[in-house]
Amino acid sequence: MTAMTATHDTPLGTLTLAASDTGLTRCAVAPTATDVGAGGASPAARALLDRARRELDAYLGGELRSVTVPVDLADCSAFDRRVLAALEAIGYGATATYAGLAAMLALPDADARRLRKVGWALARNPVLIVVPCHRIVGSDGSLVGYAGSQAAKRALLDLEACDRAPQLDLTWP
Repeated sequence: MTAMTATHDTPLGTLTLAASDTGLTRCAVAPTATDVGAGGASPAARALLDRARRELDAYLGGELRSVTVPVDLADCSAFDRRVLAALEAIGYGATATYAGLAAMLALPDADARRLRKVGWALARNPVLIVVPCHRIVGSDGSLVGYAGSQAAKRALLDLEACDRAPQLDLTWP
């Protein structure tokens, strides 16, 4: 099996996408390659990349609330996979803090490095946007770190917030 890698232009910039036979293995904002391995790529990898392109376009166009293409996180550590899996609980338009994510994972408060461990796992997320680590913010709500750039993180959070239900009812009686 040869993985297929391609670039895809989006409103966030050019994304680098890669897929194995079982799922998307990379979605990164910084382009690192053009079509590679296309000759030896399996039909399954090609189909997954096509699906990822369609879903990312629909998500970034505000037509889709989640990207559901399967991901292949086999190259991630067990801890990183656990942290990334916990992001599923943070829905579209919502955010959580690093401390909140550490609590969701039941990481012990006695471990002074627990927030750093969570942060490093998020920094190693190979499938940005698809596994929505952009929804994690600092304890004060600041946009702390994002491998895709702070501007991309802000754009993703703004996209998800644009159709959020109003928090106050401002209608007159």
